[in-house]
Amino acid sequence: MASWHASIPFIVAMAMPGTTRGQTFTGNGAVIPGEGSVLELNLDVAGLPPALNTGSYGLEQICITVDHSWIEGLALACVAPDGTTVLLTSGIGGSSDHYTNTCFAAGAELTIMQGSPPFTGTFRPMEDMAVINNGQDGNGTWKLRITDTSPPGNSGSVIAWSLSFGDEPAAPFSFQSSNLPIVVIDTDGQDIPSEGKIPATMGIVYNGIGSSNLPSGPYNEYNGPIGIEMHGSSSNTAPKKSYSFEFRDSFGEDLNAPILGMPAGSDWLLVANYFDKSLMNNTLAYHLGQAMGHYAPRHRNVEVVVNGTYVGVYVLVERIKRSAARLDLAKLDPDEISGDDVTGGYIISIDRNGGPGSGFASTFLPPAHEFGQEVFFRYRYPKAEAIVPEQEAYIQAYVDSFETALAGPGFTDPEDGYRAYADVNTFIDLFLLNELSRNVDSYRLSTYLHKDKNSRGGKLRAGPPWDYDLAWGNAYYCGGASTSGWAYQFGDACSFDDYQVPFWWGRFMEDSAFVEALHCRWTELRDNVLSPASISAYCDSVAAQLQEAQQRNFTAWPILGTYVWPNPEPVPLTYAGEVQELKDFVNARWAWLDGNMPGSWGCSTTGLADPGNILVTQPFPNPFSNALRLRPNGHAIIGAKLMDPLGRMVAQGNRPILPGETGTLPIPGHLAPGSYILVVTTKEGASSAFRVVHE
Repeated sequence: MASWHASIPFIVAMAMPGTTRGQTFTGNGAVIPGEGSVLELNLDVAGLPPALNTGSYGLEQICITVDHSWIEGLALACVAPDGTTVLLTSGIGGSSDHYTNTCFAAGAELTIMQGSPPFTGTFRPMEDMAVINNGQDGNGTWKLRITDTSPPGNSGSVIAWSLSFGDEPAAPFSFQSSNLPIVVIDTDGQDIPSEGKIPATMGIVYNGIGSSNLPSGPYNEYNGPIGIEMHGSSSNTAPKKSYSFEFRDSFGEDLNAPILGMPAGSDWLLVANYFDKSLMNNTLAYHLGQAMGHYAPRHRNVEVVVNGTYVGVYVLVERIKRSAARLDLAKLDPDEISGDDVTGGYIISIDRNGGPGSGFASTFLPPAHEFGQEVFFRYRYPKAEAIVPEQEAYIQAYVDSFETALAGPGFTDPEDGYRAYADVNTFIDLFLLNELSRNVDSYRLSTYLHKDKNSRGGKLRAGPPWDYDLAWGNAYYCGGASTSGWAYQFGDACSFDDYQVPFWWGRFMEDSAFVEALHCRWTELRDNVLSPASISAYCDSVAAQLQEAQQRNFTAWPILGTYVWPNPEPVPLTYAGEVQELKDFVNARWAWLDGNMPGSWGCSTTGLADPGNILVTQPFPNPFSNALRLRPNGHAIIGAKLMDPLGRMVAQGNRPILPGETGTLPIPGHLAPGSYILVVTTKEGASSAFRVVHE
């Protein structure tokens, strides 16, 4: 109980008749439902001053004693009379560890995540208690909300719980300014649901590079309505939630809007990166995907405030959508059901089964299927609720034809084998990204594929990259932290997992042409885009940008030096240690791949996976000085860009180059000597990349 000391005269002077200072209220216990339903224990509070605040009087402490057979499955929250909810603890402990005289206070030295069972003592809760001291009248019904998130088979009880009020109330987190854009969300008191967007408002503050941004505004990037819900599967179990949102107009309809230099769109994500303490695993993968010449989601690091509570550093990222500004595929309307119309565009993903009508299962079992595992394809565009039967039949048949050709005896035939259905270049690049990152989810979850209309190229393409928070050595299980071995051979380590890698990748490796092309692409990228030095430079640049914000993030979520599923151990103690761990993993992983990449070293520097798809002859001169010249190889070129080893564009040409012409890409006079990547693109979306050297 807090002491009154010097503040007594001021508090007493403001007190209403009959109120009492320094009160503790004790609630009753109950059996926790074992089937997963929510238990709410009520506690009536009376006699408090009329307004709880963070300065003179408010909620100080919450204490619990809980016996349970699996406390890691418990989520406990406190709900104030006005509905304000604070998560106290969730997902920690283990079997029969219990909470014994466990108290929560905003000023505690340790967070509950840094404690050990039975967690006796005082800890900071997982969310900010100060939001309860928001001026509300604390007199009324309070609730302790308990949910068993891992039913059935568990049992236990709340033995007792209490609330303490006094003149040392929980104070708010101080968030004054940021060098990052600030996203402010207001749900008007509603809880953000796990499914089904609710209306809310959003303001985004950003005054440009080098300027400070204040959470109080002005909202100069966006200021208006949104719909918002929680996002993710395993990530949704973390106390720091990710969110999916859409911009809306005044009528509640989708609104396309550009933000933070990214093209206009209506659908976006705020990714929490709770499991990834480097805060850059996803963005590193997207950066490399772009540097390799492909579309990958654009993104910005931001800081986020939800309903007045600072919730940390997030990545604001484009959702993978069909759009001229995102994944540039032909639009597929419901009435396009025959001929070239029905052949594209489609976006599907290898993922969890979303229920009836959400997609289709492969007719080919994965290499590891002893427990009946199957590979499932989710409809992403058109969405499950919009795709019509003729389109379902077409994309299912196309994928089945690709798999049948790949599994068949003539699978290496360039005309009748799998190459007739797949853009091999894209599969090779996704393979290299997945293997370098050692993404434990790669190939089997959140793996996107897309197909355009036949008149626009029409083959099945791998990508864009998505969901790499458990990559780069950030998963202790199924070989995820190992710098050796192949990620595509996931089933060898984890045959019991419900989600397995399709047979494709092992079959690709039986094709000598694929292996040689893979080796040549690695040869092209190993010393620049995918080099340890290039990746290290990227990591350092992001860490410098996040230097101030990460301190706030890990004050709000004090998990540095603490195990968070599925971090390998030992866990780095500092943010700098997390970044260095990432770079060390890349160094070791790159070395293993370089020493074990199959194929020969007799490669040109074009890095093309399929000689039949070369879009231009070799750029010349190479090495170059003032200009590069390009000659199309039967394809009209609409774009050419020169990128440095960090994936930054240093020169661009947009004048179409027709077959038979020679085009010139002017080079900036200040360009430093060294290796660069030239990417050329056709209007159909096909691309080729070349390594060129500037003298």
